Amino acid sequence: MPHPDIPLPRLIAHRGLSAHAPENTLSAVRAAHAAGVTWVELDVQLLGDGTPVIWHDANIRRCSDGRGRLADLDLAAARRLDAGSWFGDAFLGERMATLGEMLALLDELQMGVNLELKVNRGRDPRALVEAALPPVMEALPPARCLVSSFNDTALAQARALAGPEALALGVLFEAVGRDWRRHCEPVQAYSVHADWRRLKPSRVREVVEAGYRLLCYTANDPAAFAPRWQWGVEAVISDDPARFLGHLPDA
Repeated sequence: MPHPDIPLPRLIAHRGLSAHAPENTLSAVRAAHAAGVTWVELDVQLLGDGTPVIWHDANIRRCSDGRGRLADLDLAAARRLDAGSWFGDAFLGERMATLGEMLALLDELQMGVNLELKVNRGRDPRALVEAALPPVMEALPPARCLVSSFNDTALAQARALAGPEALALGVLFEAVGRDWRRHCEPVQAYSVHADWRRLKPSRVREVVEAGYRLLCYTANDPAAFAPRWQWGVEAVISDDPARFLGHLPDA
């Protein structure tokens, strides 16, 4: 099947350069770019008013000075949060990034993104796709965008909006089970994304021989990860990609 010709790098920064800046923020993406990383992985979900924002958790407690559910916030309330000082004083006043702000920055820096459609419990996957995907496809060329999710409904809705030649989709797994094709084939997936600690070499061979690109999350120990390069894993998503420099397989 046709897919965008994506120059997928070996190293992708998890939620931006999250080892050195607050995750999923504009600062984390700028830090990744400054470190020479060309792609980032980010999460998108909706505020209660339908605004797409770059955020991972269902609540705001872990990564801001606020409390409560993301779904209960409108944009004005989200703007009042400090989403940086929890990480360090240097990031005091960092604001939650809207999807639009993040796309503008990615375009400015000419970076690629693996954007996860984050469907937390009780949220509508179709509404997320309909709000987030059109601006993503307008802002970034297909070669610099990979949209992924654990949620089959979100992936199906994404595929209904755009064919495989225009939009690469990745299917996220914790463990890639025997029935992995059942999730990938209906949405004409481009890639499989797996927890590196739960990956078996026999399954890697199946995925790669079937023509899918294989990405692993979230690895920060290059020595422990090393055998997986030989199995056929193509890219690693890491909080600190620089750790892998000097530990990559030959091109």
